[in-house]
Amino acid sequence: MNWWRYTSKPSVSEQRARAAREGEQLERRMAQSGRKRSPVTIEGRAIAHSFWGRAWCENLESYRDYAYRLPRGRSYVRHGAVLDLEIGPGRIAAVVCGTSLYDIDVRIKPLATQHWVQIKTRCAGEIGSLIELLEGRLSDRVMGIVTHPEQGLFPKPGEIDMSCTCPDQATLCKHVSAVLYGVGARLDAQPELLFVLRNVDHGELIAQAADLEVPRSTRRKTIEAQDLADVFGIELAEAPGRTPVSPKRSGGTRESRPARSSAKTGTGAPKRRAAKSRRKRRTAGR
Repeated sequence: MNWWRYTSKPSVSEQRARAAREGEQLERRMAQSGRKRSPVTIEGRAIAHSFWGRAWCENLESYRDYAYRLPRGRSYVRHGAVLDLEIGPGRIAAVVCGTSLYDIDVRIKPLATQHWVQIKTRCAGEIGSLIELLEGRLSDRVMGIVTHPEQGLFPKPGEIDMSCTCPDQATLCKHVSAVLYGVGARLDAQPELLFVLRNVDHGELIAQAADLEVPRSTRRKTIEAQDLADVFGIELAEAPGRTPVSPKRSGGTRESRPARSSAKTGTGAPKRRAAKSRRKRRTAGR
C-alpha cells in the first residue's frame, strides 16, 4: 500500500541559506572559467525602488497570462534564489536555485525601427532633459517616455520567448518569473540595460540632444574663429557695425608710431636755418 509522504515546505531562512551555499559554489565554478557571478540581491520587501524599475515590474504584472505564476517568482527573487543574471542584446540568461539549479534563457525580439524613431522624437521634445543627456545621464523625463506601458521599450508577451531546464511544462514557470522580476531590480542601478535588452542604442538620444543644443556648423565656425585669434594674436570682431578693436602686439614687435620732430631725425633743421638768416639780415641793416 502506497501512502503520500508529506514533506514540509522549507522556511524562508532555509531557502536563503541554501541559495547562499549554492551561490558560493557557482561562483567558484564560474571563476575557473574567468567569469564573474552577478546575483540579484533584494533589500527589504520592494523588488525595485526606482520608478523605471517599478514600471518594469508593473508592466510584467499587467500580463494576465502570467498572473498565476508571478507570486512564486516574487518569493524566489526576494529570497536570493536568482544566483546569476546577465542582460545582453535581446537576451536574459540566468541561474536560479530551486530544488536544483536551473538555467533560464529568455529571448526578446528587437524593437521595431519605426517604434524607436517615435521614441526618439518624443524624447527630443523634452527640452528639460537635454542637459542631462549631454552629460551622459538618462533623466527622469526620458525614462518616463521609454517606460510608457504602450509606447515605451517594454516588450509585449508575444515578443518574449522563455525556457527553463526545470521539469515544469508551463510557459512561465516560477524560476523564469523570478528572473523577470530580477530584471526590474537590476534596472534600478543600470537603467541603460533596458535599451540593451531591446537592442537599441541610448547613445542616439545623447547625439540627438547634442545636435539640437548647438548645430554642428555653428560649433565649427566658433572653433575656427577662436583658432584664428590664438594664432595671429588679434581679437576678431564678433559682428559688423561694432567698434573695431585695436590690434594687439604680436611676436614682441613694437607698434609703428608717427615720427617726432627732433634734432636727431633732422626734420626741424630747415626752420632753424631760416630763422638764423633772418636774424643776420636784421643785424646787418642796423
